[in-house]
Amino acid sequence: MNDTTDQAPFDIFAGARKAASLLVLRDRADSGIEVLMMRRAERDGDFRSGAAVFPGGVVDARDRDARARCDGWDDARASLRLGLAEGGLDYLVAAVRESFEEVGLLFARGLDEARLALAHAEWRGPMQRGERSLAELCAALGVRVDLRGWHYWSHWLTPPGNPKRFDTRFFVAAAPEGQVAEADGGEAVEMMWLSPQEALEPARGLKLLPVTRRTLEQLARFDRVDGALAHAKALVDFPLTMPRYARSRKGPRIVLPDELPWAEIGRLDPRGRGDVLAEIVAGEPVRLSPRVIRVTAPNPGMMTGPGTNTYLVGDPDVNRWTVIDPGPEDEAHLRAILAAAPGPIERILVTHTHVDHSPGARALAAHTGAPVLGRRPLHPAGQDAGFAPSDELAGGEHFELGPEVHLLAIHTPGHASNHLCYLLLQEKLLFTGDHVMQGSTVVINPPDGNMAAYFTALRGLLNLELDWFAPGHGFLVAQPQHVIRALIAHRQRREDKVVAALQHLGPSTLDTLVPRVYDDTPAGLHPVARRSLLAHLLKLQVDGRADLQGEQWRLQNPD
Repeated sequence: MNDTTDQAPFDIFAGARKAASLLVLRDRADSGIEVLMMRRAERDGDFRSGAAVFPGGVVDARDRDARARCDGWDDARASLRLGLAEGGLDYLVAAVRESFEEVGLLFARGLDEARLALAHAEWRGPMQRGERSLAELCAALGVRVDLRGWHYWSHWLTPPGNPKRFDTRFFVAAAPEGQVAEADGGEAVEMMWLSPQEALEPARGLKLLPVTRRTLEQLARFDRVDGALAHAKALVDFPLTMPRYARSRKGPRIVLPDELPWAEIGRLDPRGRGDVLAEIVAGEPVRLSPRVIRVTAPNPGMMTGPGTNTYLVGDPDVNRWTVIDPGPEDEAHLRAILAAAPGPIERILVTHTHVDHSPGARALAAHTGAPVLGRRPLHPAGQDAGFAPSDELAGGEHFELGPEVHLLAIHTPGHASNHLCYLLLQEKLLFTGDHVMQGSTVVINPPDGNMAAYFTALRGLLNLELDWFAPGHGFLVAQPQHVIRALIAHRQRREDKVVAALQHLGPSTLDTLVPRVYDDTPAGLHPVARRSLLAHLLKLQVDGRADLQGEQWRLQNPD
């Protein structure tokens, strides 16, 4: 079993050195923008060896000496922008210094051709060797650091587990006029002015770190330098981006924060061992905590994602286990559940009776003698017709799985009338079935699905103290309260689109409304979206805002 849990506190910035990097941009003569990139020298033990990167490097203690010689930014403004108490300007100074040292571009006011030549001849080498500082260069040449037109772009942190870690701030600026980039032959062995699209072309064969690739993808949205700078100037939030190391069946990989497995990897492997799976593998048990094991059924698909999750929950000291959602009727999955259970299975809990969640209960109960607990649906069409719980749950039941492991059943209708979630109180972990999905919204399919009930059940979860969701499909989900609010807002926006469509079109059939209300959804999913559309209309009908005449829906008070 993949027992990778590590719950001890961990400082994600441990061992990271402060660094800065600069995106130097220029407009092409024809169209589009170019960004300056440099290929790093090949060096043993350096994960950046041979990579195509932007100029930058570590903040030096003497960078602060140049604060009084900067135009365009001061330390108060820079620190506020970077979310620091002080020292923000040192990052910008470091980016200026590193750009001069590595690629020969000097962002300075009062710089004429003679001073630039002198800087290259007498200062670049000593600064690279750490013998002189940028402040000393400014004093000797009578120039000032020119940060006018510079903007903060992003904040990245090297993954835990890397022997060299950098806490890097990225800035963006237009290339200084009249200067030519020149590789230093040490850190930088090749200079490249490339469009973001060119740099990303696989055929070019550039070694791109995740931060470089993502930044190029962001820059590719802009046609002119002014547009990129205006975008950076308007940014308000600068979330920290910290990739994580993980493994897949194809080998090691790096996972970014916007990828589905990222939060789970951080929970199981905060220090970056890199041995946590970044994919769902059917039948392979994953130890999510000492109390929780996940086994995924081999039933991937459009509606089930990577497959249906079965969870085993128990007190490891007592070593008796409860199964949540035994999944479909599948012999291989049954064997995987039995093999993953560290001890006897004493009960089987079902979130709802859709055929990918409950049919496996019969065979599992026959093998273990464990009772099956859940609710029957109000509308059985299309559901698990053989579901026969030993006891029917109403919601509110409390299960003691051990002295330190307690589960609470919560009735959460909406996706299905009989839907239940189960809260592991000790971990503030909610097993959500299909009430809350990962990375997508659930289908609300009347008559058993009810949009009004779904809204109410979602809002009810906001009253709970939650740290994690364990969904019926996919990985663990962090920040559950944020996820709930986003789901409510999404559903409300969809309802608003239904109202707007009826206002614009007048009385309309479902088939007329679907492409307008779900114009952001691939047409191949419209038959599924049609079910949730009906659920929205039925909710509007209950609210007294819409009614049905024949096959056409209309607003009751269109004005």
